[in-house]
Amino acid sequence: RVLDAGSGMGRVGAYLLARGHRVIAAEPDPVLVEQSRATYPDLPVLPLEILALTPEALTEAGAPSELDLVVCVGNVLTFVAEGTEVRVLERLGSLLAPGGRILVGFHLTGGPATARDYAPEELMADASAAGLAVVHRFGGYDLRPVDDQYAVWVLARA
Repeated sequence: RVLDAGSGMGRVGAYLLARGHRVIAAEPDPVLVEQSRATYPDLPVLPLEILALTPEALTEAGAPSELDLVVCVGNVLTFVAEGTEVRVLERLGSLLAPGGRILVGFHLTGGPATARDYAPEELMADASAAGLAVVHRFGGYDLRPVDDQYAVWVLARA
């Protein structure tokens, strides 16, 4: 049971779906929702921002209300409204089933021009304030050592 939060055009969610996972995607941008539905018609996409992802909204959409994995990658957290980071992480954490995990990743340098800076120390403090603990940290999805280019975290309820 996987949620792709801030799924963009749906590439990650579709990849996981094709490998047999039960996936629901959520994307607030209507253009990206339309593109995702056209490109990956088997991937269910909710046109919702992260803070609107409640158990009730998921249930209403026919999705599980508890998730084993929440994927929040591709700079999503650098695009949420400044000052909402803790609330966003709390919401994602509230959707986890026992033993569930959140995968977060974003550029530290060289990311999209419209993304804002989000220092690793800030993310870790925000995760802690949201009741989450860092299980792992890497420099990329290939699990390379921490670097100053990209950051990947695996989070769980504290």
